Amino acid sequence: MNKTTNSALLFEKAKKLMPGGVNSPVRAFKSVGGTPIFIKKGKGAHIWDEDDNEYIDFCGSWGPLILGHANEKVEQAIVSTLKNGTSFGAPTALENELAELIISNHFAVEKIRFVSSGTEAVMSAIRLARGVTKRDKIIKFEGCYHGHADALLVKAGSGLITFGVSTSAGVPNAVAEDTIVIALNDFDAVEKTFEAHGNEIAAVIIEPIPANNGLLLQNKLFLNLLREKCTKNGALLIFDEVISGFRVGFEGASGLYQIKPDILTFGKIIGGGLPVGAYAASAEIMNNISPEGPVYQAGTLSGNPVAMSAGIAALQQCLEPNFYHVLQEKTTHFVDEINAHISANNYPLFVFNIGSIFWMSFSKNKHVDSADKINADSMAYFKTLHKYMLDNGVYFGPSGYEVGFVSHAHTVSDLLTAKTVILNGLDKIFKI
Repeated sequence: MNKTTNSALLFEKAKKLMPGGVNSPVRAFKSVGGTPIFIKKGKGAHIWDEDDNEYIDFCGSWGPLILGHANEKVEQAIVSTLKNGTSFGAPTALENELAELIISNHFAVEKIRFVSSGTEAVMSAIRLARGVTKRDKIIKFEGCYHGHADALLVKAGSGLITFGVSTSAGVPNAVAEDTIVIALNDFDAVEKTFEAHGNEIAAVIIEPIPANNGLLLQNKLFLNLLREKCTKNGALLIFDEVISGFRVGFEGASGLYQIKPDILTFGKIIGGGLPVGAYAASAEIMNNISPEGPVYQAGTLSGNPVAMSAGIAALQQCLEPNFYHVLQEKTTHFVDEINAHISANNYPLFVFNIGSIFWMSFSKNKHVDSADKINADSMAYFKTLHKYMLDNGVYFGPSGYEVGFVSHAHTVSDLLTAKTVILNGLDKIFKI
């Protein structure tokens, strides 16, 4: 068992300084219990905590570190840029370079606007859609997370077609009421919603690969239906690719499924893990953004040179030949071997994966494609497994609803070691 004395002391101090002792709720370990691990450093696929315990990391800052920690080329780019300053609040050539790199390699992007987070990107995309369509209502899906903007912190009410109900204090009912919430993969609900409100809907927003509440892989036909309904009714289709963008391929889920959304949102992966986000679309749509158009959006640190240089260095490596093929094969092999052990022992779980993203579902159901199919009671299994993995040097995000990520830096040895720990942990859980 790892000693966590320093992490425990730091957490006690943090609780006096910050709400819950953290700056993002899941970090508090409420779902898994125990003391949050305070991280001191990372290199490659490994991280070290303040007690000098070493872990193989499958969180990767919640996905953006596709190259692993402290990637040499990204580090060099950051250090070189820092020598000239950190931020100017003025244009730099680096913004042009990163924008051109993305636009020239993504079929659905003609213009892009950089911001500082995925939440900011989504908030801006929604405002843009409303500004273009001159409509107010949006459709989102239960089980998709789009950041903490007011209009998206909502859940479904009762009935087939439901207007949003706030899931957070501080969100006015009037804001939530403009959000219509539908279950994922519910073809009938989409049809009925557009029949009832088609001329009021500004946008449909979805994670094309929902990966914030389990890995809820969608039927491509469902995504095609959204594309069809938006086109027919004058609404805009927003793909939130904060997680899937540049992760399942350079063109993300849009490229994987060959579906062109009207607006895309991206997250920290385009900044090499630094605080960066972006939203992008056709030139026609993006020209509605200030100062060219009437939709206002601004940001002091948007496009800051340090983040831009890190993003350029990271995405250039993602464009190297066979980068995604190798990463996917590595992940698939890792997942397949775990699933083989699960199947041989008839354990009640299944590991889903797409690209380099994977998720352990503690259920025998191999078609978990909506939030209501996740058994909340099964999270007790993950809690036990999470503690076992921590004690044995494997780090996952501290929630059974969160996905895991394989990076370019994970070696065959890393994955073999992690697989052995996971399988031993499952054996202890289910053979007691």
